[in-house]
Amino acid sequence: MTPEQKLAELGLTLPQVPVPVANYVPFRIVGDLLYLSGQGPKRPDGTYRPGRLGRDATIEEGYADAQLAGLQLLAVAKAALGDLSRIKAVVKLLGMVNAEPDFADHPKVINGCSDLLVNVLGEAGRHARSAVGMGSLPNAMTVEVEAILQIAP
Repeated sequence: MTPEQKLAELGLTLPQVPVPVANYVPFRIVGDLLYLSGQGPKRPDGTYRPGRLGRDATIEEGYADAQLAGLQLLAVAKAALGDLSRIKAVVKLLGMVNAEPDFADHPKVINGCSDLLVNVLGEAGRHARSAVGMGSLPNAMTVEVEAILQIAP
């Protein structure tokens, strides 16, 4: 089953690839690595759900937002590669959580993205990861995730 078929089986669709709002590109291919710029939980209407974990967003809401960020990452990867089957491995994720200073469950939040990647890509979706707290994120969004993928020619 291809990753695209797995997405459909899970009832998920890839969103539109976001247009950069500053001086950067959404992805860069260097050798057999695909670097994906940070993505947030963009809603279908183009807005981001704002909030800080530990204050006005729950772990469950953060998990769902991290899953949305993961869908954005997959959408950018598909735009870069044409076919998600070219992903050989998710090498590394950096998950950033907009959180109160005393919030300590960053890994539980970023699991939303990690679980999505494993569910869609299987063993190729398993990865090294950092899940860290931030004092703020762009658009006041709850999470931002960036990724490094190993790709086939």
